[in-house]
Order: sequence, then structure tokens, then C-alpha cells
Amino acid sequence: MSTETTSDDAEPDAAVRATTLASDLGDAISELDSYQRFAEKKAAVEGNEEAQEKIREFEQIREEFMLARQTGDATNEDLRRLQETQQELNEMPIMSEYQQAKSQLELELQELNQMISAPLAVDFGEKAGGCCQD
Repeated sequence: MSTETTSDDAEPDAAVRATTLASDLGDAISELDSYQRFAEKKAAVEGNEEAQEKIREFEQIREEFMLARQTGDATNEDLRRLQETQQELNEMPIMSEYQQAKSQLELELQELNQMISAPLAVDFGEKAGGCCQD
């Protein structure tokens, strides 16, 4: 009976270690100030009826514009209306704070992705499905 471990024997240990590290990384990310701020600002936007109404309005106008563009019926006025609605949405203090928090978190997650990807032959974040999908 041999006490040597083969690469097949080591693989489950590596998988368990990677899973544990991934879980620990997720926990650590959730404790970052940037993540906490993002979660707070996201909840504020989701709970603000004025912001939600403006988001619904923007989404409706964007959908109408995209359909008009696909059929070749989009006008410069349609585009201007879409841009104005987006600007109104982005100028809401609650939305600008959310966007700033989201951008800061994305920057930090990109840095983490680079650190994780450095020893790999692939972009970890890209292969994992990207970041900050909401």
C-alpha cells in the first residue's frame, strides 16, 4: 500500500480549496466599503418611487427608440427625447450617487480580477461571466 498521492488524488483537494477561497473572497468583497456603499445606494434607488418612475419612463422610451431604429423609423427627435430622459435620470442626486458607487465598486472588482487572472491563462472575470450584473 502506497502513501504517495497522485495528481488525481490532489485534484479534489484543489477543488475544495478553490471553492473555499472563492467563498472567502465573496465574503470579503461583501465587507468592502465600496460594496457596502453600492448596496446602500442600490437599495435607495430601488426604494425611491420617483427614481423608479423615471427608470420606467427611460426604459419605455429606449424600447420605443430601439424598435423604431430596427424598422428604420427612428428620428433625430426620438434620439433627442431618449437622451434628454437619460440625462434627467442621471441628474437625479439619488441616481448619480448610485452610479458613482457602482463605478467605484466596478474599479475595485476589475483590480481583483486582474490579480486573480495574473497567474491564469485566461481573464477570470470574463470567463466567470463578468461583474456587477444587475
